[in-house]
Amino acid sequence: MWWGLLCALGAACAYGVASVMQSVAARATDTGADGVDPKLLVRVLGQWKFVLGLSLDVLGFVAQIAALHVLPLFVVQAALAASLAVTAVAARFLGVRLGRREWAAVAVVCAGLALLGAAAESEGSDPVGLGFRFALIGAVAVLGVAGIVAGRANRRIRTPALGLVAGLCFGVVAIAGRIIPSLAPLDLLTDPATYTVAVAGGLAMLFYATALQRGSVTTSTAMMVLGETVFPSLVGVLALGDRTRPGFAVVAVAGFVLAVVAALALARFGEPATEQRTETKPTVFP
Repeated sequence: MWWGLLCALGAACAYGVASVMQSVAARATDTGADGVDPKLLVRVLGQWKFVLGLSLDVLGFVAQIAALHVLPLFVVQAALAASLAVTAVAARFLGVRLGRREWAAVAVVCAGLALLGAAAESEGSDPVGLGFRFALIGAVAVLGVAGIVAGRANRRIRTPALGLVAGLCFGVVAIAGRIIPSLAPLDLLTDPATYTVAVAGGLAMLFYATALQRGSVTTSTAMMVLGETVFPSLVGVLALGDRTRPGFAVVAVAGFVLAVVAALALARFGEPATEQRTETKPTVFP
């Protein structure tokens, strides 16, 4: 179990650094057409920072899959939300001074993860059939349409909607990764969940990159965190047999809420580092 926690935290570190590099690349890329433009991914792939961030995402995903096979979804996804704490601490070394509330939020994230680690029970996933796998494919199709519609909405709605849809797509990636029974090449090629991971992951990156480029990074990241933590955690409990150690349910809920809420308080650290360096005094939340 502790090995799984280390993998989840390793994934959070990789995703935290990757998100900053990708946000810098997205902001430096031409906006192109209105709405969601699939060519955006092609344009950002021409920037080395995005490619390096994508490489870190791949490493993070491998660690996430390893964690998902031994830990409940609610533990892994809350740990991934801690990538914002990683980004915030990294920002300190880039010249950004954190306020007391921000340091407190980092500490609360760590405390929440500690509670989740204490409450988690090492387990695999309850077996699911083809029906569940095809339901995930249907969910990806619905989210794809929702993302396109969100991209054409007015500015006030567009950014949070795209962030939320991106988070839900990342949540589907986590669920599909959880139900993949084997990483053997032949099993991967014949399992619909493998293709769900690929398509949902591509949509998530497209929608999140669009939200980063055309709206508030703080809002985009906060909504993404909500989508990628709450949704898959509920699915894990209701459909995949996730549970806590006997008598630790309240501890797990408290840890999950603390970790996610504190991560939301750190959402602004998805901002490009070039913008963060311009700050000259501590910033705190109202």
